[in-house]
Amino acid sequence: MGEWTTAQVQDRLELAAGVMRQMPGVMPQGFFNAWPEYFHSFADKVGQEPQMRRPRPSPRQITQAEEAMLWLRWLEPEDRRLVWARADGMAWKPICWQFGLSRTAATKRWQYGLAVIAWRLNGRVPSPRRSQQFVIENANRLSRKIVL
Repeated sequence: MGEWTTAQVQDRLELAAGVMRQMPGVMPQGFFNAWPEYFHSFADKVGQEPQMRRPRPSPRQITQAEEAMLWLRWLEPEDRRLVWARADGMAWKPICWQFGLSRTAATKRWQYGLAVIAWRLNGRVPSPRRSQQFVIENANRLSRKIVL
C-alpha cells in the first residue's frame, strides 16, 4: 500500500472493531453444555421470525484486525483507549465523561492518535518535541497531497 492517511487508519480501526464484535465470546477452559441439542419441529417454527446471523469474519479480516490493533501500541495508554473507544463506535459524550475531557480536547487527542499511527505506518516517527497540532497538520497535509 502507498502512503497511509488518517482516514485510512480510521477505517481500518473501525473494521477491526467490527470484526472483534463478531468474534465468539471467550469461554473458560472445559466449558461445555451437557444438555442435548433440541431440534425444533416444523410446528414449533410456524409463526416465528427467522433468526438471521452474520457470517463469521474471514481469516483475512481477522489478520487485518489483529494488525490494526497492534498499531495502537504506538500510542500512550490514554490515547490508545480513546482511539479504540471511538473506533468501536462509542459516542463522543460518553468518551468525554470517561476521560474527563471537553469535546474539543477529546477530538484533538483522537486526531493526534490517528496522525501518530499514520506517521508510523509511513515510516516516520514524530518527534516528542513537536506539538500535537504539528503532527496532525502534517498528517493531513500528506493526505491532501495524495488526493490532489
